[in-house]
Amino acid sequence: MSLRKKLNVREIKPAGYTGTTTFLLGHGYGCDQSMWYPAARLLAADSRCLLFDWPGAGHAQADAYDPLRHQTLDGYADDLIALLDELALPDVVYVGHSVGASIGALAAARAPGLFGQLAMLAPSPCFLNELPDYPGGFELAQLDTLVRELAEGHNAWAKAMAPLVMGNPERPALALELEAQFCLMDPTIAVRWARATFLMDVRPAIPLVRVPTLVLPCRNDALVPPGVNDWLHRHLPLGRLVALQAQGHCPHVSEPEEVAGVLLRHARWRGGGDGGTA
Repeated sequence: MSLRKKLNVREIKPAGYTGTTTFLLGHGYGCDQSMWYPAARLLAADSRCLLFDWPGAGHAQADAYDPLRHQTLDGYADDLIALLDELALPDVVYVGHSVGASIGALAAARAPGLFGQLAMLAPSPCFLNELPDYPGGFELAQLDTLVRELAEGHNAWAKAMAPLVMGNPERPALALELEAQFCLMDPTIAVRWARATFLMDVRPAIPLVRVPTLVLPCRNDALVPPGVNDWLHRHLPLGRLVALQAQGHCPHVSEPEEVAGVLLRHARWRGGGDGGTA
């Protein structure tokens, strides 16, 4: 079976589309490709979009998930590289949300020729504080507690975490949508993926990402302090920081119009000139 089928790849594009730019949209922890649907519909008015589910999530085939290989983010990066190789499409813009961005960085560092551009939406290469140089946002004890509480009660964890992650408290329906996503995941896989996500450190790979890279941070993101985005911008060889007005950690859900607009405006940037900020 092709990896395209195993990972439930779905393509949407305008009728008669003949362009070359393709957005490949990678979802974040505890979710599936449906979180991208609002933004993908907007992107697909002018481009080709491909959505997929990470192993162990959504409607990915059960045999796509390997309990040993997917204990680390390197296993997911293997899948992304293999999928891009199988798709064999030119000029792919991979857009990864949250941990999907870290997976993208690992893959791009190892196989830059498969990427036209990397876009990191609400990214964090490491959630752990290593002050004063790196304000990841959390102490190790906090991250250990986060994973332990998930293991002790999946649904209770989802109910507590979803409002924090989503932000936008004046729009509670958004947090309920994220909570429902969290609850759909197999609890055993959820704990394994949480360890890989929240206890990871992808920072060593960042200077090796010689692919034009957009860093797309949000305001008031409870998981990613502003200093993380500054660190990424300093250490990415071909980085461009584009600050979003969206709030919270899931801007493609809360403000899909802004996210789609920014991606379309910067889709053809390939590292020429000063990456800078926008």
